[in-house]
Amino acid sequence: MADAMIDDVRLAPDELETAGIRTVIVATPDLQGRLVGRRIPVEGFGRVVANGVDICTCAWAWDIDQGLELIDANKFAVCGMHNGVPDVTLIPDLETLRPAAWLDGVAICLADPVDVHTKEPLPLSPRVILKQELARIREAGLTPQVGTELEFYLFRNDPRELRKSGFRDLDPTTLTPSDFMIHEGNLYEPFFQKLRADLRASGIIVEAAQSEWGLGQWEMTFTYGDPLEMADRHALYKLAVRDTAARAGMSATFMARPLNDQPGSSCHVHVSFLDHDGTEAFWDADDPEHLSPRMRSAIAGALEHAPAFMAWYAPTVNAYRRSNSADVAGNGRTWGFDNRTTTVRVVGHTPSALRFEFRLPGADTNPYFTLTGVLASARDGMAQGTALGDAVRGSAYDLPNDGAMPTDPRRAAELFAASRLVRELLTPDLISHQQVLLEHEWTTFMSRVTDWDLHRYFDRI
Repeated sequence: MADAMIDDVRLAPDELETAGIRTVIVATPDLQGRLVGRRIPVEGFGRVVANGVDICTCAWAWDIDQGLELIDANKFAVCGMHNGVPDVTLIPDLETLRPAAWLDGVAICLADPVDVHTKEPLPLSPRVILKQELARIREAGLTPQVGTELEFYLFRNDPRELRKSGFRDLDPTTLTPSDFMIHEGNLYEPFFQKLRADLRASGIIVEAAQSEWGLGQWEMTFTYGDPLEMADRHALYKLAVRDTAARAGMSATFMARPLNDQPGSSCHVHVSFLDHDGTEAFWDADDPEHLSPRMRSAIAGALEHAPAFMAWYAPTVNAYRRSNSADVAGNGRTWGFDNRTTTVRVVGHTPSALRFEFRLPGADTNPYFTLTGVLASARDGMAQGTALGDAVRGSAYDLPNDGAMPTDPRRAAELFAASRLVRELLTPDLISHQQVLLEHEWTTFMSRVTDWDLHRYFDRI
């Protein structure tokens, strides 16, 4: 049903002008999962379909603030002063061409970057990396199915004024904890109803939405499906939320933890696999808990490799404000049945519904990288027959911490570079590239004096 609805909104290049499209955005994810690209007048899109459109490789080399220090210092093979900061060509994936219905007269087409001369895919591209993992899974005779649940905070502050004020005096859209509460959602139903309608018209099907416990916190979940389509929807959804909020004079943030005294925002990932014949690989009718050996090994793989992939699951300093907390934000290498205190939560009671929920990633994660990490870990666990330990009964926070998980980006970068599975997925250049960015994030943070420093030390030391 959901796939049919997506097919219904997809556009062909020769349908654009008839559909009232005046601009086509050609975009691809950067290393933070943000969409970068160019706007093409509709009459020029045919040229882009034939030849692609060039953008600078700096989009994959600068940090989240578009700082140029690492490029100037020639830290990366792909982009630096040593090679003239070259271009790559974005090749539109016409299967993704759809209306950006929250924008007037605009369509959007996701694209993959390729070398200008050789036409080989850019190895750094998060979309390319996810595609490569999906090919490995298909070679193993499996079809992955995933869903993401994404939380965010919404404030009644104009985004331009908020940045100019230094993000002071945040005015959250809810003033009391409102998890699952209907009355708080009713107040903002006109805003969310329009957002959901625009998303639906863009082929992004919202399964459910709710107010959350945090003040001003909201959540939307998407229909289960193909991982590449899910990552594309996720990236487009974040764009639509920000744009729609800004037009309403409000500000949305996908920071993992934007407020000191409120819970973090997550990106829970739900995972299952179909076998080559279309049957559910995770279901075992003869097992008392219906978990097949492959499901147990998939969970074990996800947990075994979680420390290394925290580089992707928690890519910012702020992400560790969430993951280091006890706010049911994933908890070490633990799993349980319908247990929100663990990192992996097994849910579902029928063959088609049985799946595991991976709870470590925050809302600031790059969905292409996170899905690659979770799926590769599960695939490796199944291939290796990795043994799964006992399920946690009760609170996982009562158990001793095994110390395996990194608590800051610098340590995450070390574990990422040392991982056997990461080295199987990525070349040394790609590993080094991401390690440099993570270490830069940490050293940049540590070089700044914050409000916390002033309040704690200024007149007390």
